[in-house]
Amino acid sequence: MYAEERQQVILDRARARGRVDVAALAEEFAVTTETIRRDLTALERHGVLRRVHGGAIPVERLGFEPAIATREGVMTTEKERIAKAALALLPEEGTILLDAGTTTAKMADLLPLDRELTVVTHSVNIALMLTSRPNLTVMLVGGRLRSRTLATVDAWALQALKDSFVEVAFIATNGLSSERGLTTPDPAEAMVKRAAIGAARRCVLLADHTKIGNDHFARFADLADIETLITDSGIDSAVAEELGAAGPRVLIV
Repeated sequence: MYAEERQQVILDRARARGRVDVAALAEEFAVTTETIRRDLTALERHGVLRRVHGGAIPVERLGFEPAIATREGVMTTEKERIAKAALALLPEEGTILLDAGTTTAKMADLLPLDRELTVVTHSVNIALMLTSRPNLTVMLVGGRLRSRTLATVDAWALQALKDSFVEVAFIATNGLSSERGLTTPDPAEAMVKRAAIGAARRCVLLADHTKIGNDHFARFADLADIETLITDSGIDSAVAEELGAAGPRVLIV
């Protein structure tokens, strides 16, 4: 097994179990503990694990919010599939909202060229991505800019969303569970996400399976607020049923 393959398995184990142990991994892969420590160091540099004594914990379990550049390199294949599936839920015309997030950014990049839409977003990178598209009218929500997510927050953003109405809001999240709903580490971002959901006729949640089962500090919605959840095939079937029972239609791609 190549180092990259072993590191992917280690990351999957950490996300599934909440923690991995150096000695147990060394025994499982029949390699030295030094090799495993190098693997964990490499994964930590990619921003997906945090080293702890004797092992590592996925960043999702720590409430840590990785920078956008780090998140763009994680679960890229799954995010692409989710983004493509979300295109089927676009209205023929009218106004949509794209929440700040790496999966919603992938969706922005895939928006069809032959459809006249107004796109409301509080994500600066999504707005910049769409500025050259003549078929789109881009409405950038103002406010304080968070450098970690390149999203605008606080009173200006909240007021703009309060006075807006969109057909569909495509929402991102850092975590979701049937117990806690949708959560994110930052309270200011949570308020904007809550306002975005309130501005929409219907809401579609784009979330890869690593977000599921993780609870962060600030809660911004119930699962019942979401019409459709689009996730990838890494989700456990029993968990998918549990989430669906809480409200949204669950599409697995």
